Amino acid sequence: MAKELTHFDRDGQAIMVDVSEKPLTVRVAVAKSEVRMQPETLQQILAQRIKKGDVFSVARLAGIMAAKQTSALIPLCHPLPLSAVEIDFDSEPEHGKVTIMATTKVTGQTGIEMEALTAVSVAALTVYDMCKAIDKEMVIEGICLLKKTGGKSGTFTRSSS
Repeated sequence: MAKELTHFDRDGQAIMVDVSEKPLTVRVAVAKSEVRMQPETLQQILAQRIKKGDVFSVARLAGIMAAKQTSALIPLCHPLPLSAVEIDFDSEPEHGKVTIMATTKVTGQTGIEMEALTAVSVAALTVYDMCKAIDKEMVIEGICLLKKTGGKSGTFTRSSS
């Protein structure tokens, strides 16, 4: 009989779930976040006139590094040997909006969602950090999982994004 997958021991104390009996499967997750800013701020980013440097390149690197460190940031999250992390940016200059998408992949015994969500969160925070000198009113919003495949729970696709 398979053990119950739970974050609690017999005494109700938090533990890391034992996934040792779960099979290896290819798992992919896609998450997004949005950063809203003044249109002029986004124009500065796109023209690469931000004093701290190329905002999207730095945010991409920060997001990838964060995905690789998810287990150090999220309590009880398993360390995963990621096989791929991709981060893309879509800009809407007229609306001052940047959508950040992260796709994470692993062949493993447990999830991949937290890595994608961590990647877009840290990438968005990096955009904020690099531009806060000219636009402190930026807003980070819409952090969500869009899609997840693989594993026991199968495929999830958000019905609206």
